[in-house]
This record gives sequence, C-alpha cells and structure tokens, in this order.
Amino acid sequence: MSLRPRFPLSLPRRRILLSRSYAVQAPGNPTLEIFNRKAKYLQKERAARNVEESRKVDYLKDEVAFRLSERLLDIKRNFDNVLDLGANNCNIARVLTKPYINPDLPDAPPAEPIAKRISKLTCVEESPSVLYRDESLPFNSEISITRDVIPSLEQLPYKPNTFDAVLSSLSIHWINDLPSVLAQVNSILKPDCPFIAAIVGGDTLFELRSSLQLADLERRGGVSPHVSPLADVRDVGNLLNKAGFKLLTVDVEDIVVEYPNTFSLMMDLQAMGESNAIKQREVGPMSRDVLLANEAIYRALYEEEGEKGIPATFRFIFMIGWKEGAGQPQPLERGSGELNLKDMLGGGSFEK
Repeated sequence: MSLRPRFPLSLPRRRILLSRSYAVQAPGNPTLEIFNRKAKYLQKERAARNVEESRKVDYLKDEVAFRLSERLLDIKRNFDNVLDLGANNCNIARVLTKPYINPDLPDAPPAEPIAKRISKLTCVEESPSVLYRDESLPFNSEISITRDVIPSLEQLPYKPNTFDAVLSSLSIHWINDLPSVLAQVNSILKPDCPFIAAIVGGDTLFELRSSLQLADLERRGGVSPHVSPLADVRDVGNLLNKAGFKLLTVDVEDIVVEYPNTFSLMMDLQAMGESNAIKQREVGPMSRDVLLANEAIYRALYEEEGEKGIPATFRFIFMIGWKEGAGQPQPLERGSGELNLKDMLGGGSFEK
C-alpha cells in the first residue's frame, strides 16, 4: 500500500512508501540522565542555522504534525489557550493554519483550518534557532502565536490550570525524566482538557540499529551505541496513567521512507537535529570502515529486490490523555452490569 504524502517531499531522494497502524519523580533535575542535554541543544542549533537544508528535511515532522492535528478534529470545542510543548520549527502551528483535506475523501471540500478554533498558541522550545527559524513565513499571520524559549523542557514555567490543551510532536522523546514532565503537563492543563502528543517509538530505525551493531562487531570487535534509546508503546499508557491522565488512547503508526543509501539517511537525521545524544556515546564521527561495512550489511539485510534504495522504518506513538474533570465519562462500578457475560456466551459451553 502506498502512502500519498499530505506534504510534498522536498527532495526526490526520499520516498514515503507505506504507513501501518495499530490500534513520579518531583519536578527538578532528573536522577537519571540518559541524554546529554547540551549535546542535543547544540545539534538542534546547528541544524536550524542551515535554514535551507533544515527545511528540506521537515517531511517527517510535517507529516506527524498533520496526523496529530487530525486528532483535534474529533474534539468539538474551541481552545482559548493552547501550548505546543517542544514546538520544533512550529510545525504544528503551520499545519493548523491549512484547510483540512480528508485523505479518505480527496474530492470533498476542505474543512476550515483548526486554527480558527484556537485563540492563542504558545510554542515553547529550548533552541531559539529552531523556534524562530520560520518566524517570517506567512502562516504566522494566520494564527495568534507566541514563542517562548526556556532553559529546559524538563521544567515547565507555567502555572497550574493554564491551558485548554497541550500538544507535543516529536520532542519529548529527548526528555530524561518523562514521568515528571507528564505530571507537570497534567498540572498546567485545565480540568477536562486534553494532552495530545506524538513521540518516536522504540522500534524506529531498527534496520540501522542492527546493521550498525553488526558493522561494529565486524570492524571493531565490539558494539557502541549509535542510536538513542526510545520509549516502548507498552510503557506509554502506564506513564500517562501514573501522571494522572484519564480516558487514555494510545496508537502506533509506522512510516517507511526510502533512501538511496545509509549515508543519505544519516545526513537527513543530522539535518533534522535528531542525531544520537546519549551521554555514553562515543565522541566524534564514526570511522570510514564502520560506515562502509554498515552500508553493505544494511543492503544485504533490508534492500528489497528490484529497488535501488533502502527502507528505513520510523515508528510514531500517538497518545491522548485527559486531565480529570467534572462531567467526564466514568467506568461503571464492578458488578453493576445488567447483562451476564456467561449468558451471552451461551452458558460457557459449545453446542454440538
């Protein structure tokens, strides 16, 4: 099944092939630091300062922002004050200003932009170069947008019960203390208001992970972590529940992108600001021997017959959680059902 991208891909070398769907600690410095925050800040700053190349690799962030914004269509209300947590290049803001075209009904008239239902959007980021990269583009005049640069996304400087919705697309997978941040998000939401987020899932780039490990073993006799660890879909529901969210929805979508070779894939990741940032990583570029071995191994394992390029799988976990509030649907008390499941199943026996 081919995926018809909703945003034009910037370079011909990339092709989105398909999409598959599947249905705390107190705030402060984290006790466990997995990611090097300074290294990640520098990666994002360097990427955003090369404006032309940075915009060319926005194809995944724009696509995921669109899919996240689709979930707002099911919430029939206006939003006075919305927070975009880890806004990147304000990809969500740009998508919200576009008329919505249902991919399943391409001939239907476009729906009104979701921005019409949002009075104020606050976009918050750690990297000023990332946040202000597209400040001069036309979409900024089509939505009331405020940009905030803060020292760390792990400590949110907002008062409780401030926002009518919190959105986050492809940012919080770099958070060290995710349980604490989710608890803070729950606090700054108003009662009965949603948190809608998309993060990069644990099986992302499994092809690159395995080929790099084999290349390391072959050329160096050991394995070094080249790809950052990511949250697993099984953990997301538990994290939302522990943070106090109700009416949880978690689903997964895979997007497979074709690249001409592993070097193009790695260059795109670097231009996105998504390079490895774990604290225990090796400093400096990978050796030429490992890179060449990785290219050969990747192709041997994953190149499809008849294709010139190589597939790279990106897994995205979408989550929706609601802050508890009056009037929300509640589960029935145990034993209050009017129908007996045993009777519905025919008394628990099979008729011959």
